[in-house]
Amino acid sequence: MELTPDLTDSAVLQELGMRLERRRIDARLTQAELATQAGISKRTLERIEAGSSTDFVMIIRVLRTLKLFIGLQNLVPDLPQSPMALLKVKGRERKRVGRPRNLGVGDGTPTSLHPWHWEE
Repeated sequence: MELTPDLTDSAVLQELGMRLERRRIDARLTQAELATQAGISKRTLERIEAGSSTDFVMIIRVLRTLKLFIGLQNLVPDLPQSPMALLKVKGRERKRVGRPRNLGVGDGTPTSLHPWHWEE
């Protein structure tokens, strides 16, 4: 089955579990052997293969043991910065989203349209 955005979360987990189970069997490993090598319990591996919700760290350990870790690179690919953005920050990596300083509080309009004055 192909993983598509219209699948439910549980359907995606079940498909990933079945794929991991097929990879484990192809690697000629029992659940107990894979669980031991991955540093997780056999019950946790059973839940992963059944498509139950589990801690993502456990899935990473299984992927690492089955030599599938490189596939995580495609999960959330790194977004390269544009050359113009790099020139603007002169090599400093962006850490947060900035807003123009002349915006009014909460309304998103420039303060030049609403000049500040004392309330009387």
